[in-house]
Amino acid sequence: MRAIIPDALKLQLRYPARAVGILGALAMAAAVFMPWAYGPGALDNMTLWASPSPLQLFFGVLALLVLALLAIPLVGKPKLGRWAHILAWNTSAKTSAISALAMAGVAAIAIAIELGGVVNLDPGAWVALVGGVLAVTATLFLPDSPPPSLERVKSAKWLQITGIALGMAAVLFGAAYGLGLSDAGAFLTFAAFLVGLVLILRQFGVFDWLSIAAANNRQVLVLSAFTVAFAFPFTQDGSDATMSVAAQVLIFAATALGLNIVVGLVGLLDLGYIAFLGAGAFTAAVLSESAFATIDFHPPFVITVLISGAVASLLGLVIGAPTLRVSGDYLAIVTLAFGEIFRITMNNLDGNDGPNLTHGSNGIPGIPDLSLLGFDFGQPHVILGIDIGRFANYYWLMLLVMGLIIVVFTNLNHSRIGRGWVAIREDELAAEAMGVNTFALKLLAFSGGAFLAGVAGAVKAHYDVSVTPDQYVFLESAFLLAAVVLGGMGTVAGVLIGATILKLLPEKLRFFSDYRLLLFGLLMVVMMRFRPEGIVADERRQLEFHDDSEELADEVEEELIAHHAHLNPDREVFEL
Repeated sequence: MRAIIPDALKLQLRYPARAVGILGALAMAAAVFMPWAYGPGALDNMTLWASPSPLQLFFGVLALLVLALLAIPLVGKPKLGRWAHILAWNTSAKTSAISALAMAGVAAIAIAIELGGVVNLDPGAWVALVGGVLAVTATLFLPDSPPPSLERVKSAKWLQITGIALGMAAVLFGAAYGLGLSDAGAFLTFAAFLVGLVLILRQFGVFDWLSIAAANNRQVLVLSAFTVAFAFPFTQDGSDATMSVAAQVLIFAATALGLNIVVGLVGLLDLGYIAFLGAGAFTAAVLSESAFATIDFHPPFVITVLISGAVASLLGLVIGAPTLRVSGDYLAIVTLAFGEIFRITMNNLDGNDGPNLTHGSNGIPGIPDLSLLGFDFGQPHVILGIDIGRFANYYWLMLLVMGLIIVVFTNLNHSRIGRGWVAIREDELAAEAMGVNTFALKLLAFSGGAFLAGVAGAVKAHYDVSVTPDQYVFLESAFLLAAVVLGGMGTVAGVLIGATILKLLPEKLRFFSDYRLLLFGLLMVVMMRFRPEGIVADERRQLEFHDDSEELADEVEEELIAHHAHLNPDREVFEL
């Protein structure tokens, strides 16, 4: 719209546009207290007057944000001018209005689908939609704000720690509430609210400020993150369904982090990575105390984990040594073939076509639950008066495994080895010319990533109770690769977000299961078009994907300067 509506016209119409936007925001706020659905079967029962449901209250938060961003600048106090520049109010108002309209649209579509037609929309839904259209239209006529500069605001250490704590508490609340929604329409509506809120906070510059606060208080960030993750089972009131999904997400994320070494740091395209997860799982299964185990050797689980990782790592060396001298499409084809060869081999180890190690397509069932230091992972426990079930036990175990994997990944990334991997990814010939042993480093990445997948596979075998070859097909490798690309190659937080999205959506949108691949395909196309560097972008990769964008280069440069602003006391900043 910037090219369609001249800046001069925006300046002339800014006050009428702001008034129209305020009217739309008031209409959206009023819709919170109106019924949206004719029957209680849709969403979270939006059928009552003056008794808003939680989703309506969330919508009200967006409506009030639009109202505040449009109305406060009209006060005209001089002090607000600085904050209007810092928070980019006009652009933020536009983002808030679009987010509110999107949430109202998702809710209206969900109500129409779940109740059988648009006729089931009550006045509140229509008022919310009309108010959203008015607000969005009005914000298009507001002058564009300069980029937010909240990250340049110098804040006290206690304020930074408070911001980190509040952010982690918000993550815990959002995860607890979202996973507790059983209705698919309600989950999508809440997801629309979360996405809108994230975009608004990003527009404010809150995430840039938080990233600086996290860099200055890294120990506080790590401690608060693991505290929130550890406390999550206590928010689910003993729900096995939710904790099962959470444990699966962590297993998937741990495997994706191993793949992130190969793809994100070294730049090698691996399409058969699921084979390493399967190698760890089958190794743990044959070493378990299952009645169907084919090896009469049952070491403690800690030893089993190390053996599983070593077997997967050995497979990485076996496949990597002869093939890592090729690259690009050829390497992708070889790794794809390796994944299929692994699955077929596990099917053939049935005593007929080969030694009886895996019972062929039947796999190894009856794998017992883990028992470590007298703690039985298969039995529920009561902690602080709350029932903690089997899946929560495995969730906590995977949380510890994830912590170890993150420590390994981050230390490798910032070590001399990690710098060598990045050099290979940037330009392998140049790295080799500078004396980097490219083959050895690529082989180390391949085997190291395989080891992490093998460790995750060992836990997965006991979690799933059985292991079969059909669990480790090419489609699972594609999902792992999609999680790395979607979240952000070379980053930890990005892969965690990508794995959560790709594992959580199929569980919450089961009605869409037949079109799951279509959904993932559309999601990847949208990401490649608008943000190819991923949700959480590494600055270097962001510049690689947008090397022709001077605006983005300046933005990344400003972010890097802001991250290190605390090292330069002479830098001009605003006092908070």
